[in-house]
Amino acid sequence: MHFIGSAMRLPHEQGMFRDLFTVPAKQVHAFPETTTEAEAACAEPLAVCLHAVAQARALLGDLAGRRILISGAGPIGLLVLAAARHAGAEDVIVTDLTDAALARAHQMGAGQIINVATDPDALLPLQEGKGQIDLVFDCSAAAPALRAAFAVIRPRGVIIQVGVTGDMTIPLNALVGKEITWRGSQRFHEEFAEAVALIGSRKVDLRAIISHSLPLERAVEAFELAGDRSLACKVQLTFA
Repeated sequence: MHFIGSAMRLPHEQGMFRDLFTVPAKQVHAFPETTTEAEAACAEPLAVCLHAVAQARALLGDLAGRRILISGAGPIGLLVLAAARHAGAEDVIVTDLTDAALARAHQMGAGQIINVATDPDALLPLQEGKGQIDLVFDCSAAAPALRAAFAVIRPRGVIIQVGVTGDMTIPLNALVGKEITWRGSQRFHEEFAEAVALIGSRKVDLRAIISHSLPLERAVEAFELAGDRSLACKVQLTFA
């Protein structure tokens, strides 16, 4: 597989930091005129998150009535929240290290938000009885968050791994002893068209995650801003 603008291979696939480019017609999906370019640009990450939720539904079925934890309230974590809510999830807990990110999670429909930096013991009640959580979406790829996921997940629960990082250690005893299903989720297929339809109809309203839009001439500033999660969420470059 090859993706325009992807760092999956060396040399990287270039071509996305420009205002016009050519793709096969079968890959083009139309938005309503009421959809902003800022919203349309979120189709790809929303498709990633719809695929992650589809992975969970393939294993657990209906998400209604499931107790769900999302670790990481960056753009992907928030879009996983939106996708899960659209799929019927009601009881969703979101954890993060910053209050600003958690405030956006609350705005996007999280039932409970937990700052694990300022309140690290807040997850302890979720570990009772071998675990209280049915489904975890790990969007942080942080070792402490993943260890917490294995602690709070119930026996035969499901962890969907969305965030990526390098090598890390995992609590193998918990994985085996609880018979946890730990599944990776990366890309998407038919979910892209679904993402376009949901954004176009605003059945998934993701405008809250778009925190900044800067012109291409300020690209360096935009990347620096995107790295400060206390200020920014989804930072976009515009071609004015």
